[in-house]
Amino acid sequence: MSVVGAMGELELLEEDVASARMGRMGSRVFDAVRQAIVQLKFRPGNLLSEAEVARQLGVSRQPVREAFIKLAEVGLVEVKPQRGTFVMLISIRQVQNVRFIREAIEVAVVRKAALEASPKRIEEFRHLLEAQRDAERDANHMEFLRLDEAFHQSLAHSVDTDYAWRVLENLKAQMDRVRHLSMPDATPIDVLVGQHAAIIDAIARHAPDEAEAAMRTHLSEILLSLPRLAQAHPELFSD
Repeated sequence: MSVVGAMGELELLEEDVASARMGRMGSRVFDAVRQAIVQLKFRPGNLLSEAEVARQLGVSRQPVREAFIKLAEVGLVEVKPQRGTFVMLISIRQVQNVRFIREAIEVAVVRKAALEASPKRIEEFRHLLEAQRDAERDANHMEFLRLDEAFHQSLAHSVDTDYAWRVLENLKAQMDRVRHLSMPDATPIDVLVGQHAAIIDAIARHAPDEAEAAMRTHLSEILLSLPRLAQAHPELFSD
């Protein structure tokens, strides 16, 4: 191989490495901004500054720009030419539609779990439930929401339906914003913990119909709190 040919391959490799690093950087920026939007640190309707986000995260503006494009694709921000990038208002219609899709997927997952979950997996569910009760006693709403997410994710992992969970993760950001807004007034944590307990008990009894009914009740909770939240915070909602 000639020196020129070898050098060409080296340059291509370095470009690939740089591209991969930029891709990982963009993913981290996307995750950070998405989390800030979901947790309502960036409120619906807020103008997002590309320069300010880059400064806060210690990155260049390019990965922030790419993150904004991806966030627009999942419906969390709107890029308005000559005006800027704005956090989307919470769409009641989208929340209702995503909840419908989530119920269809998670009902199938929980039925499968009731038929297949091992004693070890059921014990893991119970450990998560106890941690949720600790969060409830400490009035640690952020920790509870993290554990709530871990519980639903663990259900999917327990029966090898990881892809189904990844599909949900990309869909449910609108629902997650409502969940954060509902803590703790619209949906008391003890109600949610009790619903999780009912789901686990049904799985432990290998009762798929009961597990499905418990999951439907749990995922319908947001439909009860959504109208109250929209009335209390009309500036955050569309539709």
